[in-house]
Amino acid sequence: MTTPFATLEAFRTLLSAQPQPDEAARIAANARNDVLTKPPGALGLLEDLAIWYASWRGQAAPKIENPQVIVFAGNHGVTTRGVSAFPADVTAQMVYNFEAGGAAINQLAKCFGARMTVVALDLETPTADFTQAAAMSEAEVLAALRAGWEAVDETADLLVTGEMGIGNTTSAAAIANAIFGGAAEDWVGRGTGVSDEGLATKALVVNEALVLHADILRDPLQVLRCLGGRELAAMAGAIARARSLSIPVILDGFIATSAASVLERCQQGALDHCVAGHVSAEGGHRAMLEKLGKAPLLDLGLRLGEASGAALAIGVLKGAVACHSGMATFAEAGVSDG
Repeated sequence: MTTPFATLEAFRTLLSAQPQPDEAARIAANARNDVLTKPPGALGLLEDLAIWYASWRGQAAPKIENPQVIVFAGNHGVTTRGVSAFPADVTAQMVYNFEAGGAAINQLAKCFGARMTVVALDLETPTADFTQAAAMSEAEVLAALRAGWEAVDETADLLVTGEMGIGNTTSAAAIANAIFGGAAEDWVGRGTGVSDEGLATKALVVNEALVLHADILRDPLQVLRCLGGRELAAMAGAIARARSLSIPVILDGFIATSAASVLERCQQGALDHCVAGHVSAEGGHRAMLEKLGKAPLLDLGLRLGEASGAALAIGVLKGAVACHSGMATFAEAGVSDG
């Protein structure tokens, strides 16, 4: 596959010319919803979800038959600062676990009929410690964006992206702080389970990074390059690719939402094809969703990552679409509509 961008500026331009939802399909789906065998609004948010999904798939009565879950993995140089309770070797070990089918996300993907793809991104070459230099060169961040773009199955009808990368909650917190402002303490969380001392270290690291990269903080793509990781950039690339194909996306937790927020800050409305699968227990995720205007479908205290919360939400969206497309209308069922 040849990706349609060779520079960050070309990627930025691409974001401004992405497809919009199908208005005719939305109107038809709304009309269908009005005559289904239920009281108006009785299915609550499920009705809105089904109509939203229909508008992106261009069908009044769509089905979800081929969901894809992609887990991207990358390593972070900032782990040398002691920001994680686990060593960087765990990233590769977990990739093997994903490939062997032994992780939580494998079970959830299987449970909801999703095909799972694992993409490891130069695990032997961590990004630079972003308190000392930009995490990635332009060539490196572009390679990661392309990896995400190319990992999306063009035949998928729903996409979930997730990640694995020791140290990536610190990277995500730095991106969130750069994009949304506030204090580092507003965005850092315990991640893999760091102590109070580790939490303070994460805030210190984020502050140092924002000072070092102060000149680029107004440019979301440069924020991704300087503060991000390969797996975060790949998620952004995959979410953008899904939009180009009118494939709806369920966003996962803190790290995935941080990556997605880069797209929204580049181009308002870039995440209109996305819903928030859940709100994580990781610090800052709820505030990030509020700033993005995304209400989470689930609130279960999850903080695993791996796309686990979003994969669980596949069931909610599947239920919404199944009711919308499978229910009889009043006329079909011979039921009086009052």
